[in-house]
Amino acid sequence: MIEPSVQAVFLILLVASAAFVIAVRDLLVAVVVFALFSFSAAFVYALMNALDVAFMEAVIGVFTTAFFVAILFRTGRRAMR
Repeated sequence: MIEPSVQAVFLILLVASAAFVIAVRDLLVAVVVFALFSFSAAFVYALMNALDVAFMEAVIGVFTTAFFVAILFRTGRRAMR
């Protein structure tokens, strides 16, 4: 069992990174923070001994991050609001 303080730190990191992704205007920064969110989620799953879910989150996070970066280089980096 993991310490509740460690779990709380990672859950706060998840919420903070999700809020930052919504608020940021630079899409490349949003993609990098999204990758941090995905890594944090995978780490939380690994701490909870759900290694299969952690592995799938890590793999899907890597592929979606690479896909988003490739799309950003073909389009623009700024969000239109």
